[in-house]
Amino acid sequence: KATVSVLNWNAPLNTPGTMGCSNSTEKKAAAAAPGIAKAVGEAAKAHVANTNMAEFKAQLAAKMGGAPESGYDAVIVCCSGTIEANYWQQRLEGSKGVVLPKDALVLSVDEDWNGGGAGNGLGTLYAYKKAAAKALEQGVDLTAKLASGDFSVAIYHTAGKGTRLAPLPAAENNNKPGVKLPATVKLTDGKTVPITILEAVIKQTASYAACRKGRLSVYWGDQIFIPSEAPDYKPTAHIDLLAQMLKVLPTPQVWEERGLASYGLAVMLGNGAGVQIEKVDHATATSMLSELGEIASVGPSLGSFSVSAAMLVALSKEFTKELDAKTGAMDTDPHFWMPLTLPKAAYAQLMGKKGVAEDESNAHFDRMRAMLATIELGDKTLFGAVNVGEDAYWWDYGQITFYSDNNLRLTQDGEENDAYRSFFSQPRGAPKDSTIGATADANSSIACSNVAAGAIKGSVLCNVTAKEVQAEGAILVNCSAKKITAAPGAIAYNVVDDSEEGLVLEAGKVITSVFGEDGSVVRMNAHLSTDGKDAWKKVLEGNEYSFEQMHAKNKGVDPVKAEAAQRAAHEELAKKIAA
Repeated sequence: KATVSVLNWNAPLNTPGTMGCSNSTEKKAAAAAPGIAKAVGEAAKAHVANTNMAEFKAQLAAKMGGAPESGYDAVIVCCSGTIEANYWQQRLEGSKGVVLPKDALVLSVDEDWNGGGAGNGLGTLYAYKKAAAKALEQGVDLTAKLASGDFSVAIYHTAGKGTRLAPLPAAENNNKPGVKLPATVKLTDGKTVPITILEAVIKQTASYAACRKGRLSVYWGDQIFIPSEAPDYKPTAHIDLLAQMLKVLPTPQVWEERGLASYGLAVMLGNGAGVQIEKVDHATATSMLSELGEIASVGPSLGSFSVSAAMLVALSKEFTKELDAKTGAMDTDPHFWMPLTLPKAAYAQLMGKKGVAEDESNAHFDRMRAMLATIELGDKTLFGAVNVGEDAYWWDYGQITFYSDNNLRLTQDGEENDAYRSFFSQPRGAPKDSTIGATADANSSIACSNVAAGAIKGSVLCNVTAKEVQAEGAILVNCSAKKITAAPGAIAYNVVDDSEEGLVLEAGKVITSVFGEDGSVVRMNAHLSTDGKDAWKKVLEGNEYSFEQMHAKNKGVDPVKAEAAQRAAHEELAKKIAA
């Protein structure tokens, strides 16, 4: 951690004597500090003494999690179906001014692609095409707005079954990004409800909106990151990837120690050019890039990226045939960025490892280079990396164990856990918007709950109503029951239980309820040790259906109507408990 002793927020970054830094690491932190201060609000600008990077990230987390002072001018949500798209159109319209700016344009679309998925490359272009058509119906020309340079657009990809997060996505009727977190948000209709994963992602990524006017940004809907580098950068490339760039030179030893051969990498060369490679060792990377220059810095890509208006137009024009026919599958790394940045032989070599014939790789390479020739690069380079910092916090909710580990941060000590609480504005030891008659220790995090009696230790409760709760090291979200007993590691999600014995969850037990539009309920059980991908086709003990069968039953179920039925069931039992 680099300590910055004195910060003059108003002085230029390159002004001698602006900061008292004794070594290169401190200088790097200091260089980032003014941008971070700008992001965390006016109060930080005056003077900060003895501030370390952990505190910067905590401040930034709090700022990102607060009410949106800025954000993307248009938010596109790419969903797996029309009913999910309708859900997010309604939900995000209702969270304007809280999750996204009051005047943001919400464009929720579905990926009705032929023959399976389009891949994240063609999928991005297709989502933009559909959103642009939808915007035009409202009198907004997205492409013209982007070309003006004063309008920003973000796409959030949400498709996928969420197999490793099972059974929670089933409880949201296959609406994976709709899985709730144990923190709350107040919607424009006045209701305070648990925040969804996607809403949290939108709040966090908004920090990049101000510096991405005239660009399309693309994010994934199941991970949050708190950068340790300033999010207010000046784009210098037509394509830029978010990456955790290493602080040290990428020697063969570092390459091996950091396991870089297992990642898609953003590589910056000594001449300022950037390239995209994936899953190669140091020797192979050096050999492939030898004709371009020496490797200066490298870092694992987060997958998220942004492109200039010119690049977006060029890509959309090049793949018009595929987009109109809704056929084919292409991902950004192997089909867009790599052929645009790598030498032809190196590209063919990497694609050969994927089983692609050299003739096919060469033909695609030539196609992409012909497209590139139509773009005026101007004062921008082709490809670059946006460093989120090697010390960035990264909170992924793609697996049930990640969901557990990250949300239990609300109860735990530590700098990163402090930042987690700051982002969600969720304290521990002080129940928020709750009536708690139970004994709750100083580590427990409780929001929007009503519990008459019991003992709550090191647990997370959000939107829980019960006469009695006995919980230790557990997570309870959207639960109504006469009594809940939960051992360490247990998760109860979206459960309504009217039995006298109540819910009893042993250590690591995961339980949820799946509501239909008509109020019908299917109980699903699992365990923290369950890998939903491996168990997808199995009927686990205590279940009537496999995860796969439940996913099939959920198809066609409107999550808006199912959520209304779910809410009605919770309210009905709450009245009984109160009586």
